[in-house]
Amino acid sequence: MHYRFIRDSFFGRVVYHLSHHKYFSHPEESATYIVPEKYLEDNKEGNFSKEQVDVESDIENSSPSTISSKTRIEIVSPQIIVDWEDDKDPENPKNWPLYQKAFFVFQIAFLTVSVYMGAAIYTPGIDKIMEEFEVTQVVATLPLTFFVIGYGLGPMVLSPMSENAAIGRTSIYIITLFIFFILQIPTALAKDIASLTILRLIGGIFASPCLATGGASICDVLPDAYGPLGLVCWALAGFQGPSLGPLIGSILVVKAGWRWTFWFQCIVTGFCLILLTFFLPESYDKTLLYRKAKRLRAVTGNLNITSQGEIENSKLTFNELVIDTLWRPIEISVLEPVVLLIHIYISMVYAILYLWFEAFPIVFLETKHFTLIQMGVTYVSIIIGVIFGACIYTPIVIKVFTARKLNDEKVVPEVFIPMAIFGGICMPTGIFIFGWTSAEDLHWIAPLIGAAIFAVGAFFIFMTLFNYLGMSFSDYLASVFAGNDLFRSLIAGVFPLFGRALFMNLKTGRFPVAWGSSVLGFITVGMIAIPVLFYLNGPKLRARSKYASL
Repeated sequence: MHYRFIRDSFFGRVVYHLSHHKYFSHPEESATYIVPEKYLEDNKEGNFSKEQVDVESDIENSSPSTISSKTRIEIVSPQIIVDWEDDKDPENPKNWPLYQKAFFVFQIAFLTVSVYMGAAIYTPGIDKIMEEFEVTQVVATLPLTFFVIGYGLGPMVLSPMSENAAIGRTSIYIITLFIFFILQIPTALAKDIASLTILRLIGGIFASPCLATGGASICDVLPDAYGPLGLVCWALAGFQGPSLGPLIGSILVVKAGWRWTFWFQCIVTGFCLILLTFFLPESYDKTLLYRKAKRLRAVTGNLNITSQGEIENSKLTFNELVIDTLWRPIEISVLEPVVLLIHIYISMVYAILYLWFEAFPIVFLETKHFTLIQMGVTYVSIIIGVIFGACIYTPIVIKVFTARKLNDEKVVPEVFIPMAIFGGICMPTGIFIFGWTSAEDLHWIAPLIGAAIFAVGAFFIFMTLFNYLGMSFSDYLASVFAGNDLFRSLIAGVFPLFGRALFMNLKTGRFPVAWGSSVLGFITVGMIAIPVLFYLNGPKLRARSKYASL
């Protein structure tokens, strides 16, 4: 792998500092480096900042005495803001070679799968947990609920932190992944349901950064025209992780016991931690330029050299930090109708996805009498559906978005909405097929086809509405996505608690999940109105928005 990947990785940065910049040094620290004139001390060009200060002055009044007063004066100081050397600067992540970008995207996707499979990986062993801890099924489901809730709580703090130039993304990924890796050990050894639940909540919090920031990391290295295509890889990982969990978990529960689901999680995240520690470079441009400014100040002795990230940090008061980190995601989510409606829609997509963890055992274990491992394999239908959806989605996005961007044509966020409407139609179609073909005397392939069609629709909804949010609220992306993660995690985490009751209380003699699925299907039919509303009135809604970028 390229030297840059190791140099700017977490491992490289640690060695760099411990060796006092001897190892893994940067071009600016080379003896052959020629400092550009704009960074030299005697350079008169650059930006100038005005700083107001108070000075004491005596103002003589008409009275015999004098009074001391403060006068505001402006001190003008030159600031040379560091930027990339030129449009082809190899240090700029957007200029990396294609193979390096592909490896970077792979690492982010692998990280996403590694932690996302942890949500439901233990669910095939719920019956064993009920027996061992002597609890009800609802209580045994709490570790799933609290883990998913942790997904939503973590990004409220960790996501804005990753967009602070002094911190960056990579250090957040590595430190939180290390904590998540360690937490799998006491989780696997838990002696009661309370310990298991609390450990899962904490684990979910530290598993969360890539779920909210992974898309931003991928966009760091891709030109705007290719951003939606890169996000396809991240979304594939995001959907496949929860589906792989029960598949792997069912095998582990049968062959080794439910505790081995967490030992397996420990092994996978441990391997991921090693890979990312050595090979995941920093990609956030403000952080890279922040570090470059520090190196240039050391080389030139010119204290006027700074970066945009340093300027932003210097202006950030404690109150503003609290607002940016905690309040703004909630404010945008609640007070912006467009954001709120999208949050509700995507939350419903994830809620139904997690409800499958209750519906599949009812259909395939209790009704069709599959073995536990065979039931786990049925989740592959969701993976196939997502892959099929990506194969349809990708060429459409290339045509309606990427090609237009490359031709410098104006592209508005509503370009994604027709695909969202298509996804909105697929979702209830798949849900109804799943529910009304899940009879003992009907072939098992029919409900799996329904689940796959639902997965196609869910993928389209997730991708199109996320891109719509990204284009509409680009100036507050971290806050918008953190709010979305909170909404969907809270709602999706709670749904499995009453999922079995929903299906069982509405079951009929022949169809155990038909009416329960129909309730969800009718809700998703009604939600098709949301993308239709955006298609008809999107520009008007965004024009009235306080936070919209367009």
